[in-house]
Amino acid sequence: MFRFIKIFLYLFCFLFFFQCLGSRRPIVPSYVDPQGSLRDAVVGKKYMVSTGNPLATKAAIKVLEDGGNAVDAAVAALLVLNVTNGEAASFPSVAPTLVYDQKFGQVKSYIGAGTAPQKANIKWFKENGYDVMPKNSILAQLLPASPDVIVRLLQDHGSKSFSELVKPAIVVAEEGFPANRILVKNLDLPLYKRLGFTILMPYNSEVYLEKKWWYGIREGELTKRLDLAKTWKSMADEEKKSLKKGNTRKQALESVRDYFYKGPIADAIVNLHTDKGGLFTKEDLANYSGGWEKPILGEYGEYQILSNQTWTQGPVVPMVLQLLDGVNLKSMGHNSPEYIHTVSQAIELVVADRERYFGDPKFVDVPIDGLLSKKYATMRRKLLQKEAFGATPPSGNPWLFSSKKPVSLPMSPNEVKDVSLGEIKYGKDTTYLSIIDASGNAVSLTPSDFPQSPMVPGTGLTLGIRMTQFRLDPNHPSALAPGKRPRITPNPGMVLKNGKLWMSFGTPGGDVQSQAMIQFFLNVIVFGMDPQKAVEAPRFRSVNWPDSFSPHVYRPGGIELEETLYERVSDSLKEKGYKVYKKGHLDNDLGSVCAVLNDSKNKKLIGVADPREESWAEGK
Repeated sequence: MFRFIKIFLYLFCFLFFFQCLGSRRPIVPSYVDPQGSLRDAVVGKKYMVSTGNPLATKAAIKVLEDGGNAVDAAVAALLVLNVTNGEAASFPSVAPTLVYDQKFGQVKSYIGAGTAPQKANIKWFKENGYDVMPKNSILAQLLPASPDVIVRLLQDHGSKSFSELVKPAIVVAEEGFPANRILVKNLDLPLYKRLGFTILMPYNSEVYLEKKWWYGIREGELTKRLDLAKTWKSMADEEKKSLKKGNTRKQALESVRDYFYKGPIADAIVNLHTDKGGLFTKEDLANYSGGWEKPILGEYGEYQILSNQTWTQGPVVPMVLQLLDGVNLKSMGHNSPEYIHTVSQAIELVVADRERYFGDPKFVDVPIDGLLSKKYATMRRKLLQKEAFGATPPSGNPWLFSSKKPVSLPMSPNEVKDVSLGEIKYGKDTTYLSIIDASGNAVSLTPSDFPQSPMVPGTGLTLGIRMTQFRLDPNHPSALAPGKRPRITPNPGMVLKNGKLWMSFGTPGGDVQSQAMIQFFLNVIVFGMDPQKAVEAPRFRSVNWPDSFSPHVYRPGGIELEETLYERVSDSLKEKGYKVYKKGHLDNDLGSVCAVLNDSKNKKLIGVADPREESWAEGK
């Protein structure tokens, strides 16, 4: 009997092995992943593009070659990124955006984050047993934003049709693209989790694993997103029908938006929520809108640093740089223990204010003028000390420098949480794109969201888990409320020099985004580095506050160092009181900065792309 069972098991394993081999997707033989490869900065005189994937960069270049502007090219690149980097930056999720209009010399911010549905409130979640926002759940889904972003950008600043700009993404989705190392890393689940994911979210498994849970995706495998291509074709067809009726370009674009938020796609989304116990209604989708807003602006010397408003963490970048303006960082030496300590403390002081004050400005009275006051920066600068803070430092009182009436809001204490979490992490990160066109217009855009909640069957749509950046603490500025935006982590940036566009930049990486952008900026401005070398320089990351994502893990006094930094300075930082964590060489957990710089003095554009991911810069 035992012999029979043994033979049966051997036979089963033999057949299973060959089934797995026979069901592999083909490898793209010519594929070379740029991740991990050092390179030179790209120089051009006409236009420049840097995005999170070579295929997206090339799609944007083609649009610019065909007479499109920066906004047209950004839309094409965004849609391709939603395919090639879809596990990190899905359609149709968040897409915070900054646009520089050369004609008016003006930077505009577009609100690229959805809102909570009207049924979502703290009381409902508490009554249903939640202490924090759940992951891997239909309840983690925020109303989708990027279709609104795309249509409004094209209506107000673009020149081409959605139908034309979505073509490259449809081709990539239908013909396939080679799986890069970061995609493989993001989908790298052990066998039992792949099986569990297939059981819990079968459509997600169908899209990302082709229902073949028994093997992991390999680098270079041809990967397709056929349902997403069908969805985009239906949206493009709606625009074409509208134009045939004699409608204007703007009206036709509006029909694309209506098809998504009020038509068949909205029906499919609401049907999913009805089936899975979600909270979305047709009214939520039909009433959704983003909108233009005035960007946040801070100063560092002759540079003006711009971000979206406090529905993102974007203002952290200008606030930290203002706090550091006047500190002699250069004398400390690049990435010396004293430099890392000083910059980290400045970041921690500002993030203390982020946690205390940042929230959707339509719901939270944010003393933004006080937070950006140079006098406030001077006051906070005095709190820099010789030893590590050891825990998140206290927030300041920007109301002293604000024209607004002070608002008192109690804060709950930071809690230490277990960092070894057992949830399925299927897809993560974010991506980024930066473009400057031949006329000097620019776009900085940070799309994101992950397939960790149920996708919309038959559509290829990922609604993500961005509700997890809400808090179920009514005293927190990012407390959940119906119709409110969470304070999201994606935060594109722009820099003006004496009022003229100098740089468009950003990165993926959750809470590390602001930190990576700050380090890149200082590498170039303070230490005079070549921009590409500034991107490649070793990085550090403070983790001395609760993570922005649920369950808000908190590692008091923690700092992460890339491998080469760890070897050089970890002992010195431990002596200052830090808990030091080692990261790998060129680790994408520490961001992947892309940037386009406008060197107006030498009449050239410089494109840089971080080798920590498959990012790629190209221009002419």
